[in-house]
Amino acid sequence: MPLRDIAAITGIGETKYCRNAGRSSVSLNVEAALAAIRDAGLQPKDIDGIIALTYGGIVAEDFMTNLGISDLRFSGACPLGGASAVAGLQSAAAMIKAGICRHVLLPAGRNGASGPRVTNIVAAIPQMKVLAEFERPLGVFGPAQFYAPMVRRHMELYGTTSRQLGEIAVTMRRHAMLSDNAIMQKPMTIEDHQASRMIADPLRALDCCIESDGAAAVVVSAADFARDAPNTRVLISGLAEAHPESPSIATQRADLTKLGTAKAAPRAFAMAGVTPSDIDLAELYDCFTYIVLCQLEDLGFCKKGEGGAFVEGGRISLGGALPVNTHGGLLSQAHVSGMNHIVELVRQLRGQGGKAQVKDAELGLVTGYGDFSDASIAIMRRG
Repeated sequence: MPLRDIAAITGIGETKYCRNAGRSSVSLNVEAALAAIRDAGLQPKDIDGIIALTYGGIVAEDFMTNLGISDLRFSGACPLGGASAVAGLQSAAAMIKAGICRHVLLPAGRNGASGPRVTNIVAAIPQMKVLAEFERPLGVFGPAQFYAPMVRRHMELYGTTSRQLGEIAVTMRRHAMLSDNAIMQKPMTIEDHQASRMIADPLRALDCCIESDGAAAVVVSAADFARDAPNTRVLISGLAEAHPESPSIATQRADLTKLGTAKAAPRAFAMAGVTPSDIDLAELYDCFTYIVLCQLEDLGFCKKGEGGAFVEGGRISLGGALPVNTHGGLLSQAHVSGMNHIVELVRQLRGQGGKAQVKDAELGLVTGYGDFSDASIAIMRRG
């Protein structure tokens, strides 16, 4: 297991999440990056790798120019949509293992709420060229439409209900309300979820993630440096990424209910040398409530088809068997392409979770999910 415990996250940083920052995306990203560098006890000149995961054309050179980084040994990108942030951890660990870098900066952020609107995501993203050719003529333009058939298939096969999806949305909102840096602070009930307007049947408005302005960043360092860093060491023990069957279009899969997560999970758990039952908390990419439910199944926390029952009864709430998205996730905290999920897991494993702290959290998991079910997983432990 060549990447197990080779690297650790030494620095985390976030901006304030809001609807209208009144600032450029570059400014937001630089703020988060500088906060993460300082949190690691480093100076910008110590950064020798950058994996820019930002939208809007922001690249490594923007950080070099604004932060005064002069000796960059590696720059890269992970074009996996919402799976990019966690996949970037694997790339960073690989660069450290190869001896190319010691400290890799991973920033992510955008003006998702106040910036220019992408009204036709199918036409805007190269990975969606197949969907643009075959499904856009039938009126498919946005993410909720991509995933609605997947949700409906799960419902038809396993009896999953909209109210069970609502359990996820309500839990994420409850967790967000414990944070000073979460956009959605209004309490939500299952009835609120059920009364929200239909976006793409069976997905309702409160099944969908929010748009926001803001940025987050982490610094991944060599594990030996992390031992002497200012904060509790958080080692990256298991890593994996995977693409699903039929990666370019979801509706052509033999099994619409299986994500790339099902391929990545066994590899990540094997690398870390743990099982799902060992995990204290999970920060799961939550572009839609259903994607949380499906990941719980594909990660092995429950069997396929049992996700609906699994999320009931407070099991994924703080104090439950598997607390999920203790910060509120994309559904209620902010949409930072999953980088806020990584920041939150590190914070929890350091014991800095505040009102949302999971008691005695030592081992956690974070996922990314992007495009048509691309997946990435990182298992981290307090070390």
